[in-house]
Amino acid sequence: MKNNRRGLLVRHLSGDELDRAIADAQKADETRLVRRLCYVKNLYAGDTHEEAGDRVGISRSTTRRWARAWNEAGVEGLRPGFGGGRPPKLTNEQFDELCDILEEGQPWTPRAIHALIEDRYGVTYHPAHLSRKLRAAGMNYAKPRPMDPDDPIVLGFFRRSVATAI
Repeated sequence: MKNNRRGLLVRHLSGDELDRAIADAQKADETRLVRRLCYVKNLYAGDTHEEAGDRVGISRSTTRRWARAWNEAGVEGLRPGFGGGRPPKLTNEQFDELCDILEEGQPWTPRAIHALIEDRYGVTYHPAHLSRKLRAAGMNYAKPRPMDPDDPIVLGFFRRSVATAI
């Protein structure tokens, strides 16, 4: 333990082990953890909490929080803990089923998709969010159009094929 202005710093790792932990976090693209470990490395080098915090660009309150997390749990204490966010309204199985339904019975309008989800699953999505979810699944809202709207043969074929699809 090292006394470092306003508290003791527990040395969970040696300097070399800390360098390896930083390198591993960089390889894993854990930028938040890298920043926090660099803060601890600065403390190991003799900086005060304020100096180490200034070097990595964090506030005093954050330095105290990170130092407490390090002292309590080491590297794992500095790992960002995300709560995972709100659970999705549709399960993965339900969303896969929806995608299958949409692929079978094309074309679908946004309003019809919204009504289908509400009727079948009892949930509603904002139209913009629904559009993002469908785009992420490789779908989009596209109205079928004839290749050459002035060609009467193509136009006739297009009208017949759309009429049978609807």
